[in-house]
Amino acid sequence: MSTRLQAVRAIATMAAGALVLTACGGNQNNPGGEAGASAAPSSKELAGDIKIDGSSTVAPLSTAAAELFAEQNPKVRVTVGTSGTGGGFEKFCNGETDISDASRPIKDEETAACQAKGIAYEEFTVANDALTVVVPKENTWATCLTVDQLKKIWEPGSKVNSWNQVDPKFPDEPLKLFGAGTDSGTFDYFTDAVNGEEGASRTDYSPSEDDNVTVQGVSGSKGGLGYFGFSYYEENAGKLKALQIDGGGGCVAPSVQSAQDGTYTPLSRPLFIYPKAESMKRPEVVAFVEYYVANHGAIAKDAQFIPLNAQQEADLKGDLDKLKTRAGG
Repeated sequence: MSTRLQAVRAIATMAAGALVLTACGGNQNNPGGEAGASAAPSSKELAGDIKIDGSSTVAPLSTAAAELFAEQNPKVRVTVGTSGTGGGFEKFCNGETDISDASRPIKDEETAACQAKGIAYEEFTVANDALTVVVPKENTWATCLTVDQLKKIWEPGSKVNSWNQVDPKFPDEPLKLFGAGTDSGTFDYFTDAVNGEEGASRTDYSPSEDDNVTVQGVSGSKGGLGYFGFSYYEENAGKLKALQIDGGGGCVAPSVQSAQDGTYTPLSRPLFIYPKAESMKRPEVVAFVEYYVANHGAIAKDAQFIPLNAQQEADLKGDLDKLKTRAGG
């Protein structure tokens, strides 16, 4: 991971922080997905503010996009906030932001809230993630958990408080749980995938909208267990161990390949941004969204996320065309 992105990621994941990115020089818009190839003719003339908020999981991805874009458009200021997927949609549907980051699709009630305010948008899949279950390096007994075992740990009302309650072969080590806050798309996705119902979870764990808090909690507790996006595991692999997951077809480790080919079930997922159609009437927003789409592969790589597969890439380009149509462009 680059020193540049480490600095950007640290700022982007501050609990109440919003990242303001400005830089200079460069070009944009490479159809092959590599950043920094060729620029729009008037890119140096672009100016204005672009506001993004939402998922703390997707924030590093949008932060990388914003940083790379800012290198080429010094007069455009992009802010990336981390209010969680639900909090981000609330701001978005109130007309406070131009783009909403989300680690799950928008809910029906959120769609209705946007419609009530006349907020039109398109859903863009911009990268993939492998939701990763982690334990500290000191954990020498667990290498793979089944979905049933995860459910036993995390289901509502669970009284599993020791590792030997998960599996009698495991030691009698206190189980200390850390995970996403209830306003997080990661929480919604994990509870649906593991417990069969979105939002269904035991409540006696340490929740946080900031994934770095989960990193600290798990790594600081011998019996710790938590979950978050794959990129946060990769960033902290020196002090955490990722567990393999058995979704019914055997133990599979989270990875780029297993997320793209669908073998890491049920915890691989797409990641989204929701650009607002009205905002696309502003040239700086059009330029940024086009840049995000054209360079999605390089952006995902820079932010240590899993790139789109070929079908997702084709769909993304089609979604951009639909958004431009909605915006009247």
